[in-house]
Amino acid sequence: MAILQKDKIYKGFSTVSDSFGNFKLYDTELIRQDLLNQFNVRKGERVMIPEFGTIVWGALFEPLTDELRFTLAKDIERIIESEPRVRADRITVTEYQQGLQFEIDLTYLDYNIADHIDIKFDQSGQLTLI
Repeated sequence: MAILQKDKIYKGFSTVSDSFGNFKLYDTELIRQDLLNQFNVRKGERVMIPEFGTIVWGALFEPLTDELRFTLAKDIERIIESEPRVRADRITVTEYQQGLQFEIDLTYLDYNIADHIDIKFDQSGQLTLI
């Protein structure tokens, strides 16, 4: 007798939304928002969770050397690895006029879905998802 496995459905909410009144998120949309939450926080800022967040915000005004590029890519990789529902397939770090840009190829493991995320960290303190 074969056992049927139900599809996994992740349910959550986010108050960061363009649509007012509907804060529910599901599946890949929820996973993506969970990752963005870490990218929006400086590492060490979160009370009782010092490893939460990223070091990118502290590196925005530094020259992008090969060493810094490697360190930033490792930090982004650390964040993605802390999320068991995804895998980073490629991380590219580049400069742009007002900050740093990260191009990330992800795979949502439970769904076997590939995704591409472009994130810009602006020197004015703004994070933009392209």
